[in-house]
Amino acid sequence: MTTENSPAPTFRYAAVTFDCPDPAELATFYGEALGLPVAFSTDDFVLLGGQDGAAGLGFNRLADYRRPTWPDPAQEKQAHIDLGADDLDAAEARLIALGATKPDVQPAPDRWRVLLDPAGHPFCVSTVA
Repeated sequence: MTTENSPAPTFRYAAVTFDCPDPAELATFYGEALGLPVAFSTDDFVLLGGQDGAAGLGFNRLADYRRPTWPDPAQEKQAHIDLGADDLDAAEARLIALGATKPDVQPAPDRWRVLLDPAGHPFCVSTVA
């Protein structure tokens, strides 16, 4: 708690963490896709990057994890990450080779591609980000 005479704390963005059934599998996918090293790992949690003040990506095992069903709202996506790439077709091919899948619904395929990571989280790749 701050008082009138004490300064407010300074915050920095540290990481975003995704729930998943297999943290190692999801960390491998994103680590390969983004070139991020493993900074910390246990059986139930893996953190990529997050070194030298850089933000990281975390993956947390959730025993009753339910895969998102996007675009069907039965099980909402919970989180979404956007990746930037110079070439959408090449980026899509690389991410699919790493284990992503491509849903049939593509809202604006000329501007961005929606893919699903191995745990079913939707994410976008665009030339804008």
